[in-house]
Amino acid sequence: MDTIGVLSRKTGCHIETIRYYERIGLLSKPPRTEGGHRLYDKEQLKRLIFIRRSRELGFSLEEIRTLFKLVDGERYTCQEVKGVTEQHLRDVSKKISDLRRLQKILCSISSQCKGGLVPDCPIIESLFEEKCP
Repeated sequence: MDTIGVLSRKTGCHIETIRYYERIGLLSKPPRTEGGHRLYDKEQLKRLIFIRRSRELGFSLEEIRTLFKLVDGERYTCQEVKGVTEQHLRDVSKKISDLRRLQKILCSISSQCKGGLVPDCPIIESLFEEKCP
């Protein structure tokens, strides 16, 4: 059994983040000592590692909740997990596409500016326009 500080060091999660995951139900509330200290077991450590790794991969808290519902019910299939993952992949692909579009627009706007001392700035002017180039 580990205290919250030890759990934090083992997982790299901040203590407040661990408490937050408890409040929203992703991590079960651990038993407490007579002094009120939380004590986490190996299962909670494993679950927190799962949450942290999922977050690193960009899964939302709701997607993680969905994965846990599948796992906790012990009736999940690899196909169901793949479905959640593929939806997340589609979302990530859309974000990448949006970021590429944004990059292209910013490059276009930036290339119009010579960086001089004149107060007329094409970047500022383009930001006032309704449509970007």
